[in-house]
Amino acid sequence: MKRMKYTTNKKNWCLDKVFRLLTAHRSLLTAFVLLTAHCLLLTDTARAQQVVDKMVATVNASGQTRCQVCLITYSDLLWQLALQPNTVLAKPSSNELNRTLNLIIDQRLILQEAEKLPSIAPTSDEITAARDELVKAFPSQAEFQSRLQRVGLTAEKLNEIIDQRVKIEKYLDFRFRNFVVITQTEIAAYYRDVYVPRLRSRAPGQIVPTLEQASPSIEKTLTEAKIETDTDAFLDNARERAEIVMLSPV
Repeated sequence: MKRMKYTTNKKNWCLDKVFRLLTAHRSLLTAFVLLTAHCLLLTDTARAQQVVDKMVATVNASGQTRCQVCLITYSDLLWQLALQPNTVLAKPSSNELNRTLNLIIDQRLILQEAEKLPSIAPTSDEITAARDELVKAFPSQAEFQSRLQRVGLTAEKLNEIIDQRVKIEKYLDFRFRNFVVITQTEIAAYYRDVYVPRLRSRAPGQIVPTLEQASPSIEKTLTEAKIETDTDAFLDNARERAEIVMLSPV
């Protein structure tokens, strides 16, 4: 509002000056036309530079005065889409925006819990490593930078988003991964019922690894599956308790 008031005053000053010059000498008509156009352009440019972001939703915002992760804006949706490879940025559909909104709500619910544990704050090296890994998901560095520019995602904001993502990952590790136990019975059952049949159907002529050889990859698969199940249960419970307010449809 202050910027528009300043621009309007500047425009009026320009016009008053031109009229005084025009009264003094009629030959200054050309100056009047050019300077008036310039003054009007100042106002139009100032208006065009004003970017108004739309508030979409809040997550547990009641009683919070400085909660940066409670508000979700339309820009948050675009930034999330930009950081997803092979996602179209031009005129995203309502379904795509709502899918992205639900993803961000889940992220914020986890992040709000993660911020209660200062000990899992990411280091600069962890943020750098996560950013480098993210860039690798795109065809090139230039493609990555182009997507950021299209949605107005600055380097500072990108680091903030990556910081949040690393916090979420570390919280999930702390909350779930450290307590996951995969037994040899579970590994053997998965090997017999899933691993071997799947491998034989995909590559009939391939030699099937032994249970001992396949155990590390099977244990990793089962661990990730359990973490995903536990995370889903956590989010279901968190959504039931959360105060999620939709401010504007997308």
